Order: sequence, then structure tokens, then C-alpha cells
Amino acid sequence: MKIADILKPECIIPNLDGKTKKDILTRLARPIAENYRVDLEEMVSALLNREKLGSTGIGDGVAIPHAKVSGLSVIAASVGISREGLKFDALDGKPCYIFFLLMAPANTSSGHLKALARVSMLLKNPDTRKRLIELQDVKNLYAAIMDQDSKLPI
Repeated sequence: MKIADILKPECIIPNLDGKTKKDILTRLARPIAENYRVDLEEMVSALLNREKLGSTGIGDGVAIPHAKVSGLSVIAASVGISREGLKFDALDGKPCYIFFLLMAPANTSSGHLKALARVSMLLKNPDTRKRLIELQDVKNLYAAIMDQDSKLPI
């Protein structure tokens, strides 16, 4: 699975903001809801329920919120960047700057795990994280993500 298979440029938010987890998750989920015609409230509810199991703020300024939802037929992603950093209860206690949201169909089993692994691999590189935080528009963010993804093993 390549990130190009799950991320559309329309689902990139170059200036993500939000005061609460719900605000942040709603902003991240909205482009997926609009592009894939999925119920936004259901998505946000599923994401908040997933957060109750443990924060998806994995540290190093990265959060990978994810959940399964009915009404979605493919795995879909959105990306949000906050240059100031947002509180997201990350495991290291630090703010998150890069948010890579993954939504999967309710009946999928391994596809979402492959997507999580791919995103984790992509964001493991400190240079990639730094570059994404510096970029300020959708076109360059999308190009940078695709460029870095193309360098990863399949």
C-alpha cells in the first residue's frame, strides 16, 4: 500500500488548529467526510472512542488518529500540520505538529494496519517531520509526502 492510494490533496490541512481533541479530530475528519460522503459525526465519535483506549499521539510531534467507520468503502487519510503544536495527550507529553488521520471501512481487517505501518514508517524520519512542518501549502505538502513515500520499501 502506498500513501498515494489513501491520501488526496483535498484532504490536507496546512494550518490545523483546535483547542480540544474533538476540535482537532473534527477538522481532520471533515475533508474525508466531504470527499467520501461519510457522516462526519459518526467519524468523530469513532475517533473519540478510539482515543479512550489510549492516545494516538505517538510522540516526536506526531499523532496518527485512526478508526473504522461504516459507510466508507476504502481506506482514506487526511493530514493536518500545526506549526505551533497542539495538545493531544501525546505519549511523550509534548505537543503534536503532524496529524495523519486514517479512516477505514468497518469491515476491514488488515488494510488499516498496513496503512498505519506505512504512515509510521514515513513519519519515523526526523528530516521528513521537519520538512512537513516547514511547508505551508497543500501542493508542497502533498508533493513532499509523495516524494518521501516513494523512497520507502513496499
